Amino acid sequence: MKRRDMILVVDDTPDTLGFLTEAIEQADLTVLVAVDGESALDLVSQITPDLILMDAVMPGLDGFETCRRLKQLPHLSHIPVIFMTGLSDTEHVVKGLEAGGVDYVTKPIVVDELIARIRVHLTNARVAYAARAALDATGRFLLATDGEGRLLWCTPQAERLLAGLRPEAASALAAGLAGLRRTSTPGGAGESFALDLPDGKGMRRLEFTYLSPANPDEYLFRLSEPTAGRQEAVLRDALGLTAREAEVLLWIANGKPNRDIGEILGISPRTVNKHLEQVFTKLGVENRASAAALAIRTLAAKA
Repeated sequence: MKRRDMILVVDDTPDTLGFLTEAIEQADLTVLVAVDGESALDLVSQITPDLILMDAVMPGLDGFETCRRLKQLPHLSHIPVIFMTGLSDTEHVVKGLEAGGVDYVTKPIVVDELIARIRVHLTNARVAYAARAALDATGRFLLATDGEGRLLWCTPQAERLLAGLRPEAASALAAGLAGLRRTSTPGGAGESFALDLPDGKGMRRLEFTYLSPANPDEYLFRLSEPTAGRQEAVLRDALGLTAREAEVLLWIANGKPNRDIGEILGISPRTVNKHLEQVFTKLGVENRASAAALAIRTLAAKA
């Protein structure tokens, strides 16, 4: 048996809910209802609809804010939201689209037009979701933003690297990605935006490359963490080192003498040696060769 698409209707007017429920069910679609924004958010935390038909103006949490909150949840952000409004003022239409809506219909609602719009957006959402699932399965570090750099979706791999972004870092990321898109050729070699993030024991660097437009007002980026940064983080976390000690150990493992390491890191050879003494103590080894061998084994185990 073919699965019926599920439509969540959010409206505070009983008459409207009754009218829409009947019309949508006659179109062979399943209907869920919520009478306000809070109820809708509670409902989608338990059941994931295929599309949401949202009244723009409701008491309490209005449709715009409900949509914004929904789009902040990665596992629900793909759900298309169509706004219903009796307001013909352009600013309210724009407000709905800026909140994350894909379309709007005006009241009184023309049923045939509404069902046609619902079917178009269900089809578009299925195609987009299938494409993202394929990207997820291939382990790609990809994300998409709108024109202002605000995150629309990302693959699970990218989401892990971006987990726990603070508001100021999220703002810096949005500004950086918007600027990168405006100044870059899609897929341009060497064109990237870097973001340094604190992670408890030091800084980690993420790099973003603009790939291409994906849909209207949707832009695709590739996310990476430079190899050196990843290797330092692995040594630091696995061996209980400071960020600087991990840097020194990484260069020791690459066969560099203290003088070269000092030049690379901008510190004196004497300071390099002091860090190295701490590394020997923490690792329980007595010389450079043993420390390098342990570093190489640790990196190989985490590869």
